[in-house]
Amino acid sequence: MSTEEAEQQRTLVVVAHPDPGSLTRSVARAVAGSLEGAGAAVEVADLAGERFDPAFTIEDVRHYHGAAPAPADVVAEQQRIDRADRVVLVFPVYWWSMPALLKGWIDRVYVNGWAFDHSVDAGITPRLTGTSVHLVAIAGGDADGYRRHGYTEALRVQIESGIFGFCGATVGPVNMIFESEATTAATFAAEVESLAGVVSGPAVAAV
Repeated sequence: MSTEEAEQQRTLVVVAHPDPGSLTRSVARAVAGSLEGAGAAVEVADLAGERFDPAFTIEDVRHYHGAAPAPADVVAEQQRIDRADRVVLVFPVYWWSMPALLKGWIDRVYVNGWAFDHSVDAGITPRLTGTSVHLVAIAGGDADGYRRHGYTEALRVQIESGIFGFCGATVGPVNMIFESEATTAATFAAEVESLAGVVSGPAVAAV
């Protein structure tokens, strides 16, 4: 990506891990640094550090059904996404999916009336067609196990297609770092640098 192209891209990096010293946080910092180094404007949403509440409450239910305004913390997250051309999610894989913190963020933020519109007459109308999304997943298992059991494909279908494709976003491929629990973060330095460069580029797979 050229400096001119990067400057036209505003990116929100969303990271979900409670440990500031984790590999997940290191990868998020590397991605943000790579983008900033190319001249892009980058904002980081540290969901654990900011103590975002992922619980879907009765207020969220009422808002979803159009019976109440969105909670203030949800509005703040939606505004961050609205400011971005690209969203990068960096998260550890928990039970072949994302952590509850990140899933709750999606549950509360990507709702009817903002991420999509739903009506009996018109059905579903995606509203995030101007946003691209990249996924960076930190996995404890090895690449061969994920391939043999179809875990990477399961992540792709669940998150890329089932969430962001549903909302109309352009989605890049799942970027994976494997065997994270068996190797030190320093060992991953070159892989993380390469991955950060890939994520810095445009999303290429439209869902």
